[in-house]
Amino acid sequence: MAHPSPPAAPPQAMGSTNTVFNTETRFDPSYVKTLPGMIKIAVIILDLLGFVCIQSSAFRWNGRGVYFNVVAHLGLWLSSILLLLYLFHIVEKYHKLKWLKIEMTVYGVIAFLYLVASTIVVAFGAAAYSAAGFFGYLAMVLYGFDAFLKYRAWRTGELAQGHRVPAKQMHVVTPPSLP
Repeated sequence: MAHPSPPAAPPQAMGSTNTVFNTETRFDPSYVKTLPGMIKIAVIILDLLGFVCIQSSAFRWNGRGVYFNVVAHLGLWLSSILLLLYLFHIVEKYHKLKWLKIEMTVYGVIAFLYLVASTIVVAFGAAAYSAAGFFGYLAMVLYGFDAFLKYRAWRTGELAQGHRVPAKQMHVVTPPSLP
């Protein structure tokens, strides 16, 4: 008695995404038009404004002002370096580093340091210190928001720089097995 052949297997869709990295170092000013680029430029300006407010005060050598300036300089240098890394696509070149985690951690720490620094300079009571505290609080909000954006991007599997290209889907039909 002949056994009936098994039904043909349904076609199976196979596909994937390819991640494309251009490892060539190049200047690309379009990054400053993105939300993370605008945030970086805004925090650099706020860092500078807070620093100038403390330096223009008669109490610039007070420990509170010195601490605020240390935090402002830390934020200024780290944000400037990261901005340059993105503008010249060095982040994309070294894509194996966990850039989103690094930025999330750095910006979270700076946001906390700004919370402390701004609070202690505002409590001092001098007008220049209060102005610096205002700029510090604004910088804290932006650093915290950027840390949140980096966290969300990291959790969803986004890339720090570069892009994914969907690969073409291929349909494979397997022939029925022989009896």
